[in-house]
Amino acid sequence: MHEVADHAPVGILTVTANGTVQDCNEAACEALGCGPDEAKGAAIETVFPDSVEATVPRAFDSPLETTQSVEEYYPSLDQWLDVTLVPAEEVVLVYIDDVTEIYDQRRRTAGLQDDIDRLTVLNGLISDILADLVDAASREEIAETICRRLGETDIYEFAWVAERELGGDDLVIRAAAGQTGRTLGEIEACLDETTIPEERAIGSGESVVVQPIGDDDDIPEPIRRAAFADGLQSLLAIPLTHGSSVYGVVGVYTAEQDAFSERERASFETVGEMAGFAVNATRHRNLLLSDTVVELDLRVTDPAAPLVAAAAEADTQLSLDGLVPQGEDLLCYLIADDATVSDVIDSLADHDSVRGTRLIGEYEEGGVFETRLGPRTPLGLLAASGVTVRSAEFGDAVGDIDIECSPEEDVRRLVDALSREFDVEVLAKRERERDVTTAREFRDELRDKLTERQENALRTAFFAEYFQSPRGSNAQEVAEALDITGPTLLHHLRAGQRKLLEEFFDVADDS
Repeated sequence: MHEVADHAPVGILTVTANGTVQDCNEAACEALGCGPDEAKGAAIETVFPDSVEATVPRAFDSPLETTQSVEEYYPSLDQWLDVTLVPAEEVVLVYIDDVTEIYDQRRRTAGLQDDIDRLTVLNGLISDILADLVDAASREEIAETICRRLGETDIYEFAWVAERELGGDDLVIRAAAGQTGRTLGEIEACLDETTIPEERAIGSGESVVVQPIGDDDDIPEPIRRAAFADGLQSLLAIPLTHGSSVYGVVGVYTAEQDAFSERERASFETVGEMAGFAVNATRHRNLLLSDTVVELDLRVTDPAAPLVAAAAEADTQLSLDGLVPQGEDLLCYLIADDATVSDVIDSLADHDSVRGTRLIGEYEEGGVFETRLGPRTPLGLLAASGVTVRSAEFGDAVGDIDIECSPEEDVRRLVDALSREFDVEVLAKRERERDVTTAREFRDELRDKLTERQENALRTAFFAEYFQSPRGSNAQEVAEALDITGPTLLHHLRAGQRKLLEEFFDVADDS
């Protein structure tokens, strides 16, 4: 071959009309993975590796009259080659250019565009779900909303939502939507027989992804066979969580392989958290609107419970004065009787689930302190479950906790959740009618608790805009209007405000 052609940047073959290679340059040999001596005199079909269409060898089946070009993928080379055949006098010139990098770039660009398009659809979908969850009034409506939105899109085949069976551990399907095919029926048949990814998600409180479905031996074979028949490749199971509580799980199935990226999973986890929040809100709403409530007396005898252990170690009685949720943590205000509060605080410092303590006041016979408990404590689990903790006493190596919940609450599930973490038993369960108090009766009760001076101080300060921001009157001006001193006014205001807050927060005043 001519020296210029031999050093050309593209591959060049000189081939006879009947398909015999006469010559090839260095670039052609490198592209085709053969040596010059091996190529010269060989048939074109032996020099060119196999491709799906075998376009180049077949071009020599008949005399080549016009220039032909083709781009093909060659599996043995793992390359895309751009091949041009140019008829010349008595020979055909075959030009070869490796365009694999160009194809890879196109594929990456197309993949990125597909990801962007998918995320755009997903973000809009999740926005719609979150908007619908705000208006959902029941757990059934929450489940139906999630399934309808996910199951009726083009990117997922179907979705289903399940919860623990009332009073049991098995999952039951609450809603489903989309092209469920045979798969959902097999899932339902396996719910009480074996563990599926959705059960692992609801048990751990963390999402579970399986892709491809057919390669996961942990999935029961009937489900894998049905998924194969329905063309399903990937699934994502997302728990519906709020704090430490798991209220259910949503399973999302798609025909795409490796469909759920890290970003997509994170977006779905947000949906799971918002759905869990919505479920928790409906539970609180049911408790507030119910004419009857269920009261439970629980006893905790587990030394791993920090307040049980601290009361025993300090040989004192601890009484719960109030609870304030702080994210996943819980601020607890407690009264210690007949003990040095510092002993209780020192004992609590040894527990990993106690995030901190603070002394509020210490007296001759005990004191008051604040402790921040983590979610994996008896009070933390109860607060996260949506019930109302009415009172709690800790002493003699036990903790007695009284709670109030809606009649719709699954008491067994609540107790089972506590029992998985601590030694807990139910001492009593009773249902009572909720007391109905009219607004006038509520105001009359408050007025009876206030002294005349306290009511006058609060009323004057309110109408003088002392409680506004910015204030319309300062303390001295309100005091002058009442013809009392500033310190006396503040004393009456604090005493009156405390009585109002005690009534609002339903705290018994023992003073």
